[in-house]
Amino acid sequence: MAKRYDVKITLESQLSQCPAGHKVGDQWTVGRYTPGGMCMGAYGALLQYVTTLRFGGSFPWEKDPDRGTFCCPDPKVVNVFRLERIEPGQKD
Repeated sequence: MAKRYDVKITLESQLSQCPAGHKVGDQWTVGRYTPGGMCMGAYGALLQYVTTLRFGGSFPWEKDPDRGTFCCPDPKVVNVFRLERIEPGQKD
């Protein structure tokens, strides 16, 4: 069975106030279950990238194979999220 990782999601920046109330610095950890409190639009946009990192994949355009930077789909807010692969149960 392939090793599974957790993925820490951090909101790094935003163009304007998020209607879901997300603020720069907010964090969520995805492991076996979805993160509580994250809006569905952002989570839906990030899910494919979270899954890639959870199962050991990486993104060829990123320098660090354990990270990726992605945006939510709301063009008025433009939340920018950093995703980081971490060991299961790791907080930082």
